Amino acid sequence: MLGISAKELLIWKNKQLSKGGDRQSFEFLLDCIGGISTSELNLLIINPESKLYLKKNLDFLESVWEDHLLNSSPIQYLSGTTFWRELKLKVTNKVLIPRSETELIIDIVFKVFGKKSKKLLFAELGTGSGAISIALALEYPLWDGIATDIDEDVLEIAIKNYKNSSKQSNLKFYCGDWWTPLESFKGKIDLVISNPPYIPRDTYEKLPKEVKHFEPKIALLGGEDGLKHIREIIQKAPLFLKEKGWLILENHFDQGEKVKKLLLKNKFTSIEIVNDLSGIGRFTIGRYK
Repeated sequence: MLGISAKELLIWKNKQLSKGGDRQSFEFLLDCIGGISTSELNLLIINPESKLYLKKNLDFLESVWEDHLLNSSPIQYLSGTTFWRELKLKVTNKVLIPRSETELIIDIVFKVFGKKSKKLLFAELGTGSGAISIALALEYPLWDGIATDIDEDVLEIAIKNYKNSSKQSNLKFYCGDWWTPLESFKGKIDLVISNPPYIPRDTYEKLPKEVKHFEPKIALLGGEDGLKHIREIIQKAPLFLKEKGWLILENHFDQGEKVKKLLLKNKFTSIEIVNDLSGIGRFTIGRYK
C-alpha cells in the first residue's frame, strides 16, 4: 500500500481530468485499480488533510488513464473489472462489458415470477461474463440454472465470476452454440434468457471505436438485419421450453415489433415489449402457449 495525502491525490485527480475523459470512468479507475472508492473520494474533499493508501502508485494510474484517453480503451478492460447490479465481475476483451440497461432483465424476471418462487430450471444462452445467470442464481437460490457460451475461454471467466460471487452450487456452465449444449433438457426448461448479438451490420460499422475496436465482434454483430441469432433462438425455443415456459430476449432499440412477430409465429403468447429506463423497447418477452 502506498501512502499519500488527500490533498496530493485531489490535485493529481484534477490534473488527470483536465486531460479529458469523464469523471465516472476516472472514478472507476481509482476504485478498481487504485483501491479508492467514490465514497472515500468524496470524503477527501471534506477532509483534505487526511492520509490514504493506494494499491498502485500515481504514475501507474496515470499511464492507465492516458491509455484510456489515447486509444479509447474501455476502462473496464484496462482494470479487468466491471460492476453490474451488486456484482463485481472479472472482464477481459473476450467478453462483452455488461451494460447497465441489461440489469432490467432481472427486474423483468421478478415481475413474471415474483421475488420468491418455487424451484424451477432456467437457462441463459450466450452468458458472456455470467452476469445475468449469476444474478439470478443469487436471487433465487432454489432455482437451478444453466449458462451456455460458444467460447471455452469466455466460460472460464463466467465460472470464475460465479465462484467469486457465490458459495452456492445452483448454476452449471456448458459450452456450445445456443441450444446445442441443452439437448438433454428438451421440454424441461421454465425460463430462457438471452442477450444475443443483435446489432445490424450497417450499425455495427458505425459503432464508437471504444466498442468496435475492443469488444468482441461475435458478441455484437447479429447478421445483416441484426436478427440472425434471435431468429434461431426463437425458432428452437419450443423444443426446449416447458409449456407455459418463458423466453426473455434483449434486442436492438428498433427490433421489438419484429421480434414480437417472430414469437407469434412460433406459438408464443403473453408477448410484451418492455422499455428500458430511456423509454426504448429494449426487451421482448413471451410465454410458450
